Amino acid sequence: MKNIIEKFYRDFKNLDAESIVECYHKEIVFEDPAFGVLKGEKAKNMWRMLCISQKGKDFKIKTSNIEFENQKGKAHWEAFYIFSKTGRKVHNIINAEFEFKDGKIIKHFDQFNLYKWSRQALGFKGLLLGWTSFFKKKLNAQTNKLLSKFEQNI
Repeated sequence: MKNIIEKFYRDFKNLDAESIVECYHKEIVFEDPAFGVLKGEKAKNMWRMLCISQKGKDFKIKTSNIEFENQKGKAHWEAFYIFSKTGRKVHNIINAEFEFKDGKIIKHFDQFNLYKWSRQALGFKGLLLGWTSFFKKKLNAQTNKLLSKFEQNI
């Protein structure tokens, strides 16, 4: 299963959304601070949306510490990109946890410091509000609205 995690990040590095989602079980549950919980096609479409949004831009990722044991895995990864809404550079540091079923990823949990991300992506506004639950709820609502709009156009 370690090779599935490696494939997932190799495909993400190449912004190959269809190869990424092939790593996911049909009953995938994904969670991170920006989107909250996404299931099934919503989780897959999030990766499609992210890959399309970064094509041709200054986007890169680095992965390390990929581990697998007893149908569970983890990885450390870092994303470097420009936040499109503000034009600010972001270096997001993420720890991922995975669970597997039928040779595919069925649970994927990405954890990162939302406050640190908000300060980089939003500047002063992130510094003031990025640590609040209000900010997280608003961000989840905005990212899910973008995802729903994306899904209407595919």
